[in-house]
Amino acid sequence: EVQVVESGGGLVQAGGSLRLSCTASGFTFDDYAIGWFRQAPGKEREGVSCISSSDGSTYYADSVKGRFTISRDNAKNTVYLQMNTLKPEDTAVYFCAAARGCGRPYDYWGQGTQVTVTS
Repeated sequence: EVQVVESGGGLVQAGGSLRLSCTASGFTFDDYAIGWFRQAPGKEREGVSCISSSDGSTYYADSVKGRFTISRDNAKNTVYLQMNTLKPEDTAVYFCAAARGCGRPYDYWGQGTQVTVTS
């Protein structure tokens, strides 16, 4: 059974930091790119970041570049999203998902974790 589980969300003041984790099982984690997405109330889901399976290449949305860092620990089947200098506009439900490559269709999705940034 495939499982993708996000954790680490919470309530933080603007300027603060959070680290999200995405832990997966039920598929060969090393073979998959992992992406982070977010969806704020009343808005469409947007891609935040992605890390490839092959060479660890990383990609970021312009809105988070320089503030967020994605990394992976294949030994733990986990991808992290370190979020620094958080802004109220970062408030959203954050999802992670697995795909055969960044930019390819995502096969497996988690349920999401809420991040709320207060001003």
